[in-house]
Order: sequence, then structure tokens, then C-alpha cells
Amino acid sequence: MKKFVFSLTVLLTAFAFSTKAQHQEHADKEVTAYPPVVLFTKQLSASLKKDEVRVVLVRFAPGEVSNAHRHPMATIGYVLEGSIESTFEGVKHIYKQGEVFWEEPGGLHNQTRNLSKTKEAKLVAFFVGAAGSPVLIPEKAKK
Repeated sequence: MKKFVFSLTVLLTAFAFSTKAQHQEHADKEVTAYPPVVLFTKQLSASLKKDEVRVVLVRFAPGEVSNAHRHPMATIGYVLEGSIESTFEGVKHIYKQGEVFWEEPGGLHNQTRNLSKTKEAKLVAFFVGAAGSPVLIPEKAKK
């Protein structure tokens, strides 16, 4: 995992310098009407050699509540539509459209709930970790 995070950091740093250079080249010209806005930053420290990134669209029906599960990969979520209540490691958070969140790999995702009873909620989840890992492992019910 450390090698993955280091490689990801190097890759993202190279991308950032490339982007910064592009912006400096076009400083006197507008590239877009609205400048890019950084939505989330997380310092990483591992290698990408045996790791991968997956981007997943997650949809919650009105009022839907997920079952308990874990993500073996690091997770970054971005809420596209609606609002969700996410309970991760026993701590509740409410995320609204346009908000970003981070979940450590392997943590217990007790549940996620769509706060609307009439509209679906959508989010994009970015999973980063060992190639071939499942993005979700259901938590076994306690007897």
C-alpha cells in the first residue's frame, strides 16, 4: 500500500505541475469562464505498481438504506445529486450535493441512507487499492 500511495502521489504531483504549467502558459487568456476548484486533497504515500483506481456511480432509491459493509480500498466519494447520511465507524455524517468525503480502507460502513423519500441520490465513488480487490464486502450479520 505504501508503494501505491507514493506512486499515486508522484503521478498526481506530475499532473499538478503539468496543469500549473498550462495555466501559466495561458495566464493572459481565459481557459474557462470559471477557474478550476480543488474539491478534495489527501496526502498519499505508496506505490501504484500493483494498485488501481476505480470510479463507480452509486445510486440510492428514495429513502433507501444500505446494509453494513466494508470497502477494502481507500474511498473518495462525491455527491452528485441529493443528500445522504453516512455512518462510518459509528460516526454519522450528512453529505449534500457537491460535497466530498474520504473513507479509510477496511473501515466499517454501518449504513448509508438517502435522506429524500421522493428523489434518488447519486454519488461517484473513487476506489484506490490493490488491483482486483472488490469495492464492497458485505458485513456478516452477528448471530
